[in-house]
Amino acid sequence: MSIDRSEVEKIAHLARLNITEETLAATTRSLGEVLALVDELQAVDTSGISPLAHPLDTTQRLRADEVTEPNRREQLQENAPAAEDGLFLVPKVID
Repeated sequence: MSIDRSEVEKIAHLARLNITEETLAATTRSLGEVLALVDELQAVDTSGISPLAHPLDTTQRLRADEVTEPNRREQLQENAPAAEDGLFLVPKVID
């Protein structure tokens, strides 16, 4: 897949990017190279290959799920302009 100057200008406009005339040719060439690489990767036969979640066959070490800090809700809500039943009250934003 190739990309031309008008497509780069349209994409830049949609993305709100300011691409100057001096860099437009280089940007077009770079995007064309990226798209060529994507085409090359899509041409590779991956049938029979299962997807990987991680390149190494390892498991993640997990820590024990334990509470390590005391509950300071009342202390923190003392500074709140409005709180009720352990919840912070805030103004309604969406109707």
